Amino acid sequence: MSQWKQIQQLEIRLLEHVDYLYDDNFPMDIRQGLASWIESQDWDTAANDDAMSAVLFTNLLSQLERVRSRELNFLQRHNMKIIQQQLQVKYTSNPTVMARVISSCLREERRILSSACMQEQGPLEKSLQNSVAFERQKNMDSRVGIIRGSVQLMDQAVKYIEDMQDDFDFRYKTLQSRESTDRNSEMMKQEVTRLQEMLNRLDFKRKEILSKMDVVIKEIDDLMTSQLNPELQDWKRRQQIAAIGGPLLTGLDQLQNWFTLTAQSVFQIKRQLDKLGELVVKVTYESDPIPLQKPQMEERVKYLIYHLIKSSFVVEKQPCMPTHPQKPLIIKTGVQFTTKVRLLVKLPEVDYQLKVKTTFDKDLPPGRVRQFFILTNNTKVMDIEDYSNGCLSVEFRHLQLKEKKYINGTKGNEGLLSVTEELHSLSFEACFTVQGLTIDLETCSLPLVVISNVSQLPGGWASIMWYNLLTDEPRNLVFFGNPPRATWNQLSEVLSWQFSTFAGQGLNKEQLSMLGEKLLGQHASCNDYQVSWSKFSKENIPGKPFSFWMWLDSILELIKRHLLPVWNENYIMGFVSKEMERTLLKDREPGTFLLRFSESHLGGITFTWVEHNDNGDVKFNSVEPYTKNRLTALPFADIIRDYKVISDGVVPENPLKFLYPDIPKDEAFGRLYNSQPSKVHPYIPSTLIPISELRSNASSTPPSCQSPEPPMTPGEFDMLNEHLCFDIDTV
Repeated sequence: MSQWKQIQQLEIRLLEHVDYLYDDNFPMDIRQGLASWIESQDWDTAANDDAMSAVLFTNLLSQLERVRSRELNFLQRHNMKIIQQQLQVKYTSNPTVMARVISSCLREERRILSSACMQEQGPLEKSLQNSVAFERQKNMDSRVGIIRGSVQLMDQAVKYIEDMQDDFDFRYKTLQSRESTDRNSEMMKQEVTRLQEMLNRLDFKRKEILSKMDVVIKEIDDLMTSQLNPELQDWKRRQQIAAIGGPLLTGLDQLQNWFTLTAQSVFQIKRQLDKLGELVVKVTYESDPIPLQKPQMEERVKYLIYHLIKSSFVVEKQPCMPTHPQKPLIIKTGVQFTTKVRLLVKLPEVDYQLKVKTTFDKDLPPGRVRQFFILTNNTKVMDIEDYSNGCLSVEFRHLQLKEKKYINGTKGNEGLLSVTEELHSLSFEACFTVQGLTIDLETCSLPLVVISNVSQLPGGWASIMWYNLLTDEPRNLVFFGNPPRATWNQLSEVLSWQFSTFAGQGLNKEQLSMLGEKLLGQHASCNDYQVSWSKFSKENIPGKPFSFWMWLDSILELIKRHLLPVWNENYIMGFVSKEMERTLLKDREPGTFLLRFSESHLGGITFTWVEHNDNGDVKFNSVEPYTKNRLTALPFADIIRDYKVISDGVVPENPLKFLYPDIPKDEAFGRLYNSQPSKVHPYIPSTLIPISELRSNASSTPPSCQSPEPPMTPGEFDMLNEHLCFDIDTV
């Protein structure tokens, strides 16, 4: 079943989350009309490949035109034409943006489907999707709107004061120009009285507008302190969670709207104060409130502008290598990486020649051994995005790091932390000038891990997960000097996200329980049990030459590259011990088998089937785990279809009959089989067949669990049978 069809079968609560994904950037009409085609494309790679994204964009438009030409409904055909035109305007100049949007939507769909399979959401996901946040945003919209309305009314009030003052000024100067002999006349006395009344009213209006300004300035200050800044921090926390596989990050456009409206209000108040200053030059008097109160108000407004603009400078896209789009914040030396910063305040007065400079490890912790510098151009100018809502941003797409050379040719004493525990940061600086104000802007990325070899990638990703799971500090580069513990409840949720991100489907409650037993043993049933960083990533599993995380990461890689179709059909039980495996199989029909990941091999999958002897004894057979080398030669579904066992000269047969608990093998895997016809027609077609030899236990030593690698044709097996000996573990 396609991903889109699965989405449409979700309950209303989850469909509301799906609805939130689609807007003008990627209309749901396209997702519906081109569902199969969209799901068959590699959007993750295209999101970081200009050439590939351009091809996919062209193909998408062609597919859309094909669907539109077949549409019989006139209104639908018209709407699709409008959508097609909008896409061309948005993405023709930058198709990678479209690829990123679609990639994010598909990933979030998979995450939603994964959460639907779980009986309950994890604590982190619950905290990010509660109704309180929605009510908070509604309140924010209301407050920003009220402030904006109040400032607009103050504009009218200032204009009224200006008109009143002009009238007063005209009458006053007219009175002064009259002859001195006329000044004692009754008419003159009445005019003086009228001028005094006008001055009193002007004084009242000046005090009134200053009082209103004071109230609005306090309201803006409170808004920024109590709501706007917390909303920004909440977005940054959600960015951390999204970086390690959590829910899709949204809300930055909403934040920009709040920041922009608030900034417009503050700048408008600044202009109103400037205008009041001009009025004072023309007309002032004893106890005039403007000279007394204006300086203090101007300082408060400048303070608000300063903090609002500084906090609006954010990292929209954390540093990420295009080769590993789902593992951000890990940078390999000599490999290009991308990052993007954005200014959340959108004002027509902004100097658009805003230069942003990047610096690596600006404030390096003392004692740090390795040091790096940016090899490529590290300065770019911010520009307005035509394809978005017109925000001011800059994307660095070709940054590279290089390690500094050392004078004596060595790095000196190595630090206490491993390479993947050393945290670094990328800083961004700019100088913002607007309405006579100059503001130095600075922000930084989340902590980064720098590697020099891809073999360090799993360890680096473990560090990124641990950091962003357990702290919201943006720049704690000494975090792994004394890393905090994580509860199993927290950790299990993040581990499930890894499977939904990299394998398309998260882990269910039973699978997480099995993983908990693997990591925690007798403490697995305690969700609040504290897991140390060392136990998760550094210490070897008892009796094994690898850590828990290295074992799990190798399984993720195996699924991603070789087992995705089988995994997404829920056919792999996966995390089950040999003891539990036999408990599940012992009462099943002969030939019933289940699929589990190897506990003794990195990145291995095996199957075990049950047999019954004539005397009623139960026998379990487990094949040697298939690793990436074997699975590269033959798809796993075909291995299950064609698997044969030779036992004491008996004609080979496939012992696999039913997928646990009782699904006929061909019914389960039939759709996943690949035909293998010979491409050279003059020859007789051949088929790769995985074969194991089952030998009787003639010795007391338990036989090993082996099968040929890679799978061989029957002819090849006959030729090599004399020299190779492959057994199956028999119990």
